Amino acid sequence: MGCWEEVIQNLISCGYLRSEKVIQAMRKIPRADFLPPEARPYACEDRPLPIGFGQTISAPHMYAIMLEAAQVQEGNKVLEVGAGSGYGAALLSFLAGKKGKVYSIEVVPQLAEFARKNIQKSKMHAVIIEGDGKQGYPEEAPYDRILVTAAAISLPAPLLLQLAEGGRMLAPIGGLFQELVLLEKTKSGILQRSLLPVLFVPLR
Repeated sequence: MGCWEEVIQNLISCGYLRSEKVIQAMRKIPRADFLPPEARPYACEDRPLPIGFGQTISAPHMYAIMLEAAQVQEGNKVLEVGAGSGYGAALLSFLAGKKGKVYSIEVVPQLAEFARKNIQKSKMHAVIIEGDGKQGYPEEAPYDRILVTAAAISLPAPLLLQLAEGGRMLAPIGGLFQELVLLEKTKSGILQRSLLPVLFVPLR
């Protein structure tokens, strides 16, 4: 058993990974493929790793938590804020399938280019956009799912506006103390609940 399969089995046994589709996504798309060369030896460690320019790739258990909570369905249109190295976008692309669409925004030009190359190598289909994630990507709104991978003091209003009715959004909210928040948009308004304490890099 390779070390990445050991990571998957550990996430299953800890209850972070539960649904077959999310397990398949993480099994098919190894984290090492989305790391700079100097970080690849640590790919199987369950912790954030630096990817350059002051940014990190989240720990495997955090991807598992967010993907399970997002409940991405085949054919969904998904927006990710904070492409980083492209790992999240690749996982989301697998979950949304060929009928779905994934757009991922990255503010750091060099990381946006790194993410594009990684996505291409993974043979997943996601569009990496260089821009300000706080503004979302109104050109393709509304989105069935929105995942924010950097922390804001409060949720940027444009992102809520771009969430479709019936949609789900996950975002880390807070400064020194952050919580991963799940928001669901219903006909009667926004349902919001905190899932767990987290620590993400700030949303730039």
